[in-house]
Amino acid sequence: MQLEDRGVMFVDAGTEIYAGMVVGENSRDNDLTINLTKIKHATNVRSATKDQTVTTKKPRIMSLEEALQYVGDDEYCEVTPQSIRLRKKILDKNERERVQKKKKLGE
Repeated sequence: MQLEDRGVMFVDAGTEIYAGMVVGENSRDNDLTINLTKIKHATNVRSATKDQTVTTKKPRIMSLEEALQYVGDDEYCEVTPQSIRLRKKILDKNERERVQKKKKLGE
């Protein structure tokens, strides 16, 4: 299953990403941790049209106002001269899960 089938993407192909960066909106209510990088496997078989058939949907590029309205309680909005990005407050997935468990136990 392709990642685009799971929801709306916020980044375009070739965009540099990092751990904890919000790269799209899941079609369900929960957060989905993914590995967006895809390695191209080296094989001896070559096809003239195989690499040309891969197409991606146009990403949803948000303005600053849209990003600020979209940002969740556990997220930040990063603004640089080149881009507006959303990211998790805690970048490490394992650390986010630990904090989530502590919150559940504290309730």
